[in-house]
Amino acid sequence: MSIKLNGLDDLQKQLKKMQKTAKELNGTHKVPIDKLFTKSFMTKYTKFSSIDDFFKSGGFDVKNENDLKAISDNEIDLHTSKTTKFKTWEDMLNKALDQYISKKFSF
Repeated sequence: MSIKLNGLDDLQKQLKKMQKTAKELNGTHKVPIDKLFTKSFMTKYTKFSSIDDFFKSGGFDVKNENDLKAISDNEIDLHTSKTTKFKTWEDMLNKALDQYISKKFSF
C-alpha cells in the first residue's frame, strides 16, 4: 500500500480526507450487501459474479437481512468453503468489509 504525496500540502489534504472518512464510518452503519460483495470481489474470490448467484447456488432465498440471519452457520459455511476461497461465511464477510473500508480510505 502506498500513498503518493507531493509535499506537505498534499499530505494535509490526504489526512483531512482520511479524517472525514473516519468520521463517516464511525458508529454503526448498514451497508447494502451488494456494496460489500461487488462483482469484482465475487469474481476474484468465488465461482460467482454476484452475491445473489452465490446465495441461489446454495439454495438460500435471501431477500433481506432476516433471510440471511435465518440461514444456519453450518449451511452457509459449508457452501462458502465449497464455492469460494474462504473457509467460512464470516471469513468472506470480513474480507469484503476490509476491502470496503480500504476503498473508503482510498488505500
